[in-house]
Amino acid sequence: MENNENKLFIPGAIIVAGLIIAGAIVYVSGPRLAPPANNQGNVEPSPSAANAGEVLKVRNGDFYLGNPGAKVVIVEYGDYQCPFCGKWFKEVEPQIISNYVKTGKAVFIFRDFAFLGEESFRSAEAARCANEQDKFWEYHDYLYSNQQGENQGSFSDANLKKFAETLKLNTSAFNTCLDSGKYKQAVIDASSEGRTVGVSGTPATFVNETMVSGAQPFAVFQSKIEAELKK
Repeated sequence: MENNENKLFIPGAIIVAGLIIAGAIVYVSGPRLAPPANNQGNVEPSPSAANAGEVLKVRNGDFYLGNPGAKVVIVEYGDYQCPFCGKWFKEVEPQIISNYVKTGKAVFIFRDFAFLGEESFRSAEAARCANEQDKFWEYHDYLYSNQQGENQGSFSDANLKKFAETLKLNTSAFNTCLDSGKYKQAVIDASSEGRTVGVSGTPATFVNETMVSGAQPFAVFQSKIEAELKK
């Protein structure tokens, strides 16, 4: 916006005002983009990839909710520090779970796309450590419910261990797992794989093989899911 300040006075003011409004719209609905950032629409086919069909379905080791044989497969690529992911988690995911996952119409899969910094990786590793005690989803939910800014120490190792204690995990086993870094490569691999199907920011959510970018309203997902169910 600052680059527009030297334009002609009246048109410049209009341009700046327009950019401010556009920025507000992006904050509400747009994805947090990873470098290099690509412009993405609200709903779009994912870029062609030879293995897209295999990637965007339930696989061994996935973190999923619902019927793995459901007609509709919903895959979210998320970063635990991403504010838009937090918004999507609070406002949209519960409606998808209630209307489609619990009714057996869809299966919901969460995949890591960690890119905002060290705390993104460590929180993703911590969730995987919690999974060793069958507490992945509890930990996943707790992370999104306790966002407090990016790389500000909210998801420091010390806090991640406190979260495990709050959720009544075996803290000795959890701490050993987290300290070992045993899941670091798994998080890197999941994030890299996301890029192969066109993910460049978070949240990026696939309904079967169509990507919905950003924290779009539930109605956007509802329309796409219903269309898939009718096929």
